[in-house]
Amino acid sequence: QLQLAESGGGHVQPGGSLRLSCVASGSALEYNAIGWFRQAPGKAPEGVACISADGSTYYAGAVKGRFTISRDNAKNTMYLQMNSLKPEDTAVYSCVADAAGAVQAMCRHRDRFSYWGQGTQVTVSS
Repeated sequence: QLQLAESGGGHVQPGGSLRLSCVASGSALEYNAIGWFRQAPGKAPEGVACISADGSTYYAGAVKGRFTISRDNAKNTMYLQMNSLKPEDTAVYSCVADAAGAVQAMCRHRDRFSYWGQGTQVTVSS
């Protein structure tokens, strides 16, 4: 059973940066589609960034050019580098994984991912 655990959240001022990490256990991530969703208070979960096993990526329009998703298969870990953070990026960020697939479609629907981490809070404010 695949388990995911995030770390790296926190409070940052607008314009700052954070890097989220997600370590997988119980199974290798190498052949999975993986990614990050976020949920702000009162809003539905939103796919932020996803990456397929072959390295294809998807980014939500609101984060394109500011966020970068990556994976280190040797460490069974995925990352989300977040730069130029804005107050509207404030949310609980969760890493996700599922069997290989087209991330451009998967990342738009939370139900496409079977495995979720517990989430880490990111707060952007001055």
